[in-house]
Amino acid sequence: MSRVGRNPIPVPGDVQVQLDGIRITVKGPKGQLERSLHPDMIVEVGSDEVVVKRPTESKPHKSLHGLTRTLIANMVEGVSKGFVKELEIEGVEYRAEFKGKALVLALGYSHPVRYEPAEGIQIEVPEPKKIRVLGIDKQKVGQVAAEIRAYRPPEPYKGKGIRYAGEQIRRKAGKAAVGTGF
Repeated sequence: MSRVGRNPIPVPGDVQVQLDGIRITVKGPKGQLERSLHPDMIVEVGSDEVVVKRPTESKPHKSLHGLTRTLIANMVEGVSKGFVKELEIEGVEYRAEFKGKALVLALGYSHPVRYEPAEGIQIEVPEPKKIRVLGIDKQKVGQVAAEIRAYRPPEPYKGKGIRYAGEQIRRKAGKAAVGTGF
């Protein structure tokens, strides 16, 4: 049996989980999430936990078992605590600011880059070199953070660009270090 899939999902007291056929709805203090699950997966909703079971031991069902459990666990965590992705900006004159509803990035281009967040996503700029992406849907938070990072990914020579907080950039030696040997 799947090691991930067999673990029950604990449901906090302030979170409600409802199952209607293959549609699951999770409500909590931070909001509400809905998702359609695979029709083969068996989901049992109890008062304080959710258990996911699979009908057979076939490879596709084994794969779906852990996936379904993780998706539901992320929904429960999202509506109770929320998710945060932090980005750091590295480089001279590179900065971020929030104007109106849009994030405005100065990334060394001839023009500022404007990014409008998706519905249900909040963006904070605590410092000009830091960006925080917040939301209840883990997939959306990660997607928005990846889209912002894609405007100027970190380059390997000086490390300039937008990176995830704590991300290690593999650095390369420059031209001078390469041409020293015969």
